[in-house]
Amino acid sequence: MKVAELEKKLAKEKELRMMYIKKLERTQDYLRYCLQVAQENGFLDLVLHNKDHADTVNNATGNTSPQLPTTPLHQHHPPSDLDALIDQAKLNGWFINTDEIEFEEKIGQGSTAQIYKATWHGLDVAVKCIEPEFFESNENGVSFFAQELDTLCRQRHRYVLHLMGACLDPPNYAWVVTEFLSSTLKEWLHGPGNRQKERMIELPPLEERVARALEIAQAMQYLHEQKPKVLHRDLKPSNIFLDDAGHVRVADFGHARFLSDEEMALTGETGTYVYMAPEVIQCEPYNEKCDVYSFGIILNEIITGNYPYIETDYGPTMIAMEVVEGKLRPRLPDDNDGQLGELIELICLSWDGDASIRPSFATITCNLKKLQNRIL
Repeated sequence: MKVAELEKKLAKEKELRMMYIKKLERTQDYLRYCLQVAQENGFLDLVLHNKDHADTVNNATGNTSPQLPTTPLHQHHPPSDLDALIDQAKLNGWFINTDEIEFEEKIGQGSTAQIYKATWHGLDVAVKCIEPEFFESNENGVSFFAQELDTLCRQRHRYVLHLMGACLDPPNYAWVVTEFLSSTLKEWLHGPGNRQKERMIELPPLEERVARALEIAQAMQYLHEQKPKVLHRDLKPSNIFLDDAGHVRVADFGHARFLSDEEMALTGETGTYVYMAPEVIQCEPYNEKCDVYSFGIILNEIITGNYPYIETDYGPTMIAMEVVEGKLRPRLPDDNDGQLGELIELICLSWDGDASIRPSFATITCNLKKLQNRIL
């Protein structure tokens, strides 16, 4: 058993090493390109000239090191942002005192939080408790927490998870309270437990699966059409819940961020490799179309009933490399009776390597509605 575990660990380390090498190569290529552009446009000489001039001034004045700027390169949310959020929560009625929550059982755990089923004024709720260590080890932790809540409290859509309120006293009482939903899209499609090749439950009827896909697209259309746009950046079946009537709730905005119409995000990797767009994997600038890519992977999973890349023996890191380098995508559904052609076309457009080719969620919603009407 130990030998097998060591071999598995070694294989994973090899995958990581290969990926880091590929990233380093891409970074070197990009730096060479930047230097070439700078040289062709005369910027390089200007930079070198300014450096020589600065060295001359420093030597003349006796300074042995350049002066650091007094303004930080990256502006962070000031501490008053949390105070403003508390005022907003109290004004709008979603500020919750800790003694209002009655915890029942732990139902989940992430890298920075534990999730509990609880009762709030007699209502079943889910409480996401951010670990105090998250704030102690991350100087921007309070800002991230405030951003997630600011994102959630703005949402008013049937298919987006409903925020009930929050306890706003980090690091010990950073609690996000939402409606309680016991089932996820992942469990609805595959049954309980971890990823496995053999199907554990019967696949829901096609019309129900298309209906769920349409609801996800409608939720994402709503998020992307806000001003500024809300990018989810971690869209996957385990972050999509189902209520008792089977309708979806897009959830977990821990990775979400706002994006203006002119802005392209560049904040490093986020999300889950299997559902992650190539441009995000490569740490390149990206926009809301990264969510469309994730949806394309999910849509294929909904239609086939298979986990993405289950037909391969690759780990998540190797999958990420092949997605970028070899244009790897999950196996498409079989279309023996010729009824899935439009769905397959929509899937392929949504996960296209060129983000500009991917449709908007408004277009996806429109197409799925037409398909749904033909299926029913």
